[in-house]
Amino acid sequence: MNTVLGQRISMPVCVGATAMQRMAHPDGEMATARATRAAGTGMMLSSWATSTIEEVRSSAGDGLLWMQLYIYKDRDLTLSLVRRAEEAGYKAIFVTVDTPYLGKRRDDVRNRFKLPPHLKMTNFGSAELAFSSAEGYGEDSGLAVYVAQAIDPTLCWEHIAWLKKNTHLPVVVKGVLRAEDALEALIHGVDGILVSNHGARQLDGVPATLDVLSGVVSAVAGRCEVYLDGGVRRGTDVLKALALGATAVFLGRPVLWGLACQGEQGVSDVLELMRDELHLAMALAGCCSLAEVNRSLVRRPEFTSRI
Repeated sequence: MNTVLGQRISMPVCVGATAMQRMAHPDGEMATARATRAAGTGMMLSSWATSTIEEVRSSAGDGLLWMQLYIYKDRDLTLSLVRRAEEAGYKAIFVTVDTPYLGKRRDDVRNRFKLPPHLKMTNFGSAELAFSSAEGYGEDSGLAVYVAQAIDPTLCWEHIAWLKKNTHLPVVVKGVLRAEDALEALIHGVDGILVSNHGARQLDGVPATLDVLSGVVSAVAGRCEVYLDGGVRRGTDVLKALALGATAVFLGRPVLWGLACQGEQGVSDVLELMRDELHLAMALAGCCSLAEVNRSLVRRPEFTSRI
């Protein structure tokens, strides 16, 4: 049986948090929630969604939902998102720890990125926090300005301890890439670790998540679940992550591609394609069940430079 934090899922493939999904399709996060529920797996909702916490819960029915969270300078605002997630029946908080500042996303700077006027980040009341203000972005990426104004750049481990004290939900840290940080996360009582490099958009030259996964898993040594996102495009990618110790993987961009192409059906197609590819990869690797997937399936090639 596949589980994440004790909640049953039909496959070790879940939907990760991606912001502003109504830029891809008018139904946005609500379509993704319906498709995820139909697939029998879980969805992580971005704090920066263009559908509210409550709307997504309504669309998901009894489906499994988790809440992604940034630590805002306004602690009451931060906790208000947590309380709403608790009341709506979300099952965990995934707190992003790799974005005290926004990385230099040059395409966004060139485009002077901002939400189109008919959209906003609907979990926030004011135009500034909802990222729907037309003022104040200048020549920069609007999102970079938003993060600088709203997100706490002093993020540290004490904030994780603070969050743990203020919610009964499991807390997962999202954005760990080093064994040392995984150990520190355990000291501060986390319930899970998501190995993530934020889609490789935060820091140039950051390692691929698959390359650091085994080090984090070894450091954790079974004391909490470890998940992975980033670069998962095929069932063989899922199999590699599971073989290296991940409990489950989270999909980002492929879900958005399906959503943009065909809405809810597109997301369903992506999830079923990933399920089928994982089953085939397991069969061809000689694994009849997930319990048989282990590190022996993965071998790193050695390259010798001729220079």
